[in-house]
Amino acid sequence: MAGDVSDDDAFEIPIEDSLDLHAFRPGDVRDAARDYLIAARERGFREVRLIHGRGRGVQRANIQRMLQTLDFVERCSDDAHLGATIVVFR
Repeated sequence: MAGDVSDDDAFEIPIEDSLDLHAFRPGDVRDAARDYLIAARERGFREVRLIHGRGRGVQRANIQRMLQTLDFVERCSDDAHLGATIVVFR
């Protein structure tokens, strides 16, 4: 049907100072976060938040492992109150 959106259709992630990762399927979180970080850095952000939730820490650990592989990330830290990781770019 015209106008239907399939699971495979791409959509644009708004580039703001934070990204709520709850909107993504668990298997897509790393790629979505990486794409967002690249775009945020290109748009001049110095610091952003990746909101992954507090839960058991699975997504937090997944995100923080991915951040260690990105050469443009200066550091990251926990914002446990918000269930987020703060990312500072080089």
